[in-house]
Amino acid sequence: MDKIKTIIVDENHTLFDREKMLYKEFSSDYRLIRYYTKILIQKAPPVIKEYNLMEQQISEIIKNAIRHGNKKDPAKIIKVWYLFKPEEVRLIVEDQGEGFTEIEKWNDFHRRKDECFYTGDMMKLSEYVSYRGENSSDEDGGNALFAAVEYWNMGVVFNDKRNGVAIGRRINDHNGIRFAVDKNRMISKKISP
Repeated sequence: MDKIKTIIVDENHTLFDREKMLYKEFSSDYRLIRYYTKILIQKAPPVIKEYNLMEQQISEIIKNAIRHGNKKDPAKIIKVWYLFKPEEVRLIVEDQGEGFTEIEKWNDFHRRKDECFYTGDMMKLSEYVSYRGENSSDEDGGNALFAAVEYWNMGVVFNDKRNGVAIGRRINDHNGIRFAVDKNRMISKKISP
């Protein structure tokens, strides 16, 4: 069974190192989430700028801060620190909300969901289709977080107040192959040691 990934709470984690990161503040205007993402992604090197899945993942992190943290209150801001390098992408997104207080419950739910999948218990898996916490609406299901813990291979880490999340992704896979988008097609290139 693959290792089940979890959300961590540790504001001293290396992903919270803001040195050399760029910084932006945005109002919590829900209509502008894609625009905010485009502002950030424009700083990405050309090799990853058209990386659509990454752009979508960044958008989801911003959306969660605006929707769940700041409750779509345009008077509240989100703070974003970001760093794009050919080999690594890192972001820290902090809102003015009360924080994600149900991380441990979400991790337990995610663990049970993945255990059902890895053991092939599809009947039991149907009980874990979407996460519903105390503050969830009918539109919530935890899908953005399920995708985030898989996509951000350096981790998904919250600060101690739980209103800030640091995420990171290494662009190289475990075999030393760098993937990049080149004029609408995926290419791979072996990296020299």
